[in-house]
Amino acid sequence: MSAGDSESANHLPNLDVWEDFVVGRYKQGKSASDFRQYDATATPRVAEFYRTNHEKQTLDYVLSKEKQYFGLKRGKKSVWEAAEYLNTLVDDSDPDTDLTQIEHLLQTSEAIRQDGHPRWMVLVGFIHDLGKCLCLYGEPQWGVVGDTFPVGCAWSDQVVFPEYFSANPDASNPQYQTKYGIYEPSCGLENVHMSFGHDGYIAGVMKPYLCDEALYMLRFHSFYAWHRHGAYQYLENEKDREMLGWVKKFNPYDLYSKGHSKPDLQRLKPYYDDLFAEFLPEKLSW
Repeated sequence: MSAGDSESANHLPNLDVWEDFVVGRYKQGKSASDFRQYDATATPRVAEFYRTNHEKQTLDYVLSKEKQYFGLKRGKKSVWEAAEYLNTLVDDSDPDTDLTQIEHLLQTSEAIRQDGHPRWMVLVGFIHDLGKCLCLYGEPQWGVVGDTFPVGCAWSDQVVFPEYFSANPDASNPQYQTKYGIYEPSCGLENVHMSFGHDGYIAGVMKPYLCDEALYMLRFHSFYAWHRHGAYQYLENEKDREMLGWVKKFNPYDLYSKGHSKPDLQRLKPYYDDLFAEFLPEKLSW
């Protein structure tokens, strides 16, 4: 992978390494004690990735990246064009899969479709990782993937590798180390600045077009401390509590839908052409 963090110690061989780590960590039926096996000794590459992520995802960094990207000034692309662009994010050193990024997206959306969920949720399955194009914009991996968490308030010990937050400059800011930090009780997660990455970016791209349930799936699908461990409930409002069930409904498809059989793109394309046209304009701002 040409784009991303130039420091090899903090650079994953490919983004699937992080995804495989998440799948293993949240394997269905895995207990909290089993989770603790995923430490720096067991997963050194992922641990180094999170060390950098937790050190550099400060409130100032997040605000600067929101300003840089949330204005959606990187041109217009259709969903297919965005997916084809993401397809260029290829690592030839990955021996475990010969699936393209589009085929990975189709595996998720087709699993949702086969289970009879609403058409907007099928769409979420296809688009939820398109924000990883941030890597192709030159953003480092630690600023694109990884578990997400609020910044500007005290970090929960339910965030993976919480010990690495000690090196974050925000650790020395007393205001940011209180329970609520810069926020108010029950302010609502939509009003919280999350660590920057592909989740928030794709949610911003799709905000004008999709329902709240879809946008919560997009923005918070990597916020495992919240939807898996119940952390940060003191920032929730009633809407968050209503939307949580939808995020949890989506999560298994995000984690467990990958398979070895290739989806037939040509056969499926007419369905997805209709699906995209139903909810989205031909070209989206990115």
